[in-house]
Amino acid sequence: MSEYYRIALVGNPNTGKSTLFNTLTGLRQHTGNWAGKTVELKEGTFEFKNKSYRMIDLPGSYSLYSNSLDEEVARDYVLFEKPDVTVVVLDATALERNLNLALQVLEISKNVVICLNLIDEAEKRGMKIYEQIFMRKLGVPVVKISARNKTGIPALLDTIDRLIDGVIACNPNTIKYDAETEANINYLETKLIAIFGDRLPTRWLAIRMLDGDQSLIKAIEDNYFGEEVH
Repeated sequence: MSEYYRIALVGNPNTGKSTLFNTLTGLRQHTGNWAGKTVELKEGTFEFKNKSYRMIDLPGSYSLYSNSLDEEVARDYVLFEKPDVTVVVLDATALERNLNLALQVLEISKNVVICLNLIDEAEKRGMKIYEQIFMRKLGVPVVKISARNKTGIPALLDTIDRLIDGVIACNPNTIKYDAETEANINYLETKLIAIFGDRLPTRWLAIRMLDGDQSLIKAIEDNYFGEEVH
């Protein structure tokens, strides 16, 4: 068992992700580059229920499709570093725009908590969000918070703690495509499983390869000692 449980924070810019990071880690944080990239990552630590956590505040990203260096760093960290829990911070006032990133994370990682931030602003606008419906639709825990006002923080930490302990389980729902696309995904996934086993999310890799994601293919080769994927 590692000294710390690692938590990755993922979210669009301006969702309050860094506010949550500062709320949880306080002065116990530092900044540095990761994996030879010029993009800086913030890391901090905190304690909860006799467990030590290291939280990584990944660059704000609109997707994990590597359209920018920030998105590439966020994608590679979740994919290759395999944090114990990935917390996806969404702006509760703009869920339609934010959910795209959440769905992409769910394709890569199983241990995910969806964090609906700015819930106070959403309620001021008369918005009612039923997190139980979100949980059923997504297959992972959903927690409403206001990082700025520290509302819902205990519930978020308790959810992370129970996820680490295996008290609750994540079962992300898989997006299904048309029959032809699914057949192509299944064919590629069979090949990828033979190469990577369970080290990488092979269904997601197959989808990205069908989309021609050359950046991802290069990242896989770099991280797996030149293994080529055909």
